[in-house]
Amino acid sequence: MAMEIISDSQSIKMFGNDCRIRGLSKHTIESYISSLNLFSKFLNKTEYQLMTVDRNTLREYISYLRARGISQKTIENRFSAFSSLYDYLIYENLLENNIVKDIRKRYLSPYKENGGGHRKLISVEEMSWFINSILDIRDKAISILFAKTGIRRRELVAIDLEDINWDIMSITLKPTHKRTNKIIYFDFETAVVLKQWLRKREIIADPSNRALFVSYINKKKRLNRNGVGYTFVKWAAITGLHNPDSDKIEDHFTPHCCRHWFTTHLRRAGMPREFIMELRGDMRNSAMDLYYHIDREDLRKSYLACIPKLGV
Repeated sequence: MAMEIISDSQSIKMFGNDCRIRGLSKHTIESYISSLNLFSKFLNKTEYQLMTVDRNTLREYISYLRARGISQKTIENRFSAFSSLYDYLIYENLLENNIVKDIRKRYLSPYKENGGGHRKLISVEEMSWFINSILDIRDKAISILFAKTGIRRRELVAIDLEDINWDIMSITLKPTHKRTNKIIYFDFETAVVLKQWLRKREIIADPSNRALFVSYINKKKRLNRNGVGYTFVKWAAITGLHNPDSDKIEDHFTPHCCRHWFTTHLRRAGMPREFIMELRGDMRNSAMDLYYHIDREDLRKSYLACIPKLGV
């Protein structure tokens, strides 16, 4: 029986609604939709639609993106969106096979395995050099918060002034589908830098803006995820930790590298694994994990004892 062919715009709209029902984050949905719209625009020059593409068309698109200098990571992200769309169309009985999976396995995964390596992990001394080399106090506060808490970009940009508890030096994060624990802690070094930033923020920010980190361009707006990423890698490049011209993951130093740094150095300092998982907001799946309740004060004291000092 022939499958029904629906338009690209209809496919994308249906897929977007499905993503929202599944509870995917706003950022993920916007990224998926953007990738699909760009691919649909590419397909307008061919005889194909999203539902009728073949392997040759997907290979041509990879070549097209690489010829325009699109990074390997961006290409992988776009094909992740395509694969998710086709899984949805299969679920709705609109397609029989997901050909994107074979293309990703052959043309994207090997490239990553052979040339990717591991994310950059720097020493405590290098992190100290990086943080202390940042001249702008807002950018310094962003970077030390990444290093000392291991939070993700979208978690950081969502922090409001009211989320900070200065008495116990903690921050209550907004709920996300990736995080189980919403309470994180910071140390005295981080507190010093944050308070320095808040003094500057009080002068420049619009009173109606309650975001912890505000845009320098529009003082009424929260600094967004892309702005945070650009700010971080700018200083990482200045200090020689990040090479924007390299395709190798080990040559990049991004906010996510701080999550690896945070985890690794807490473990090296002797923090129990379950405490690190709690601070990271990781899902605890084993029966023992589910029945073991972590005391908040024990967690806070362990964090303050184990978090590396950076001489800020």
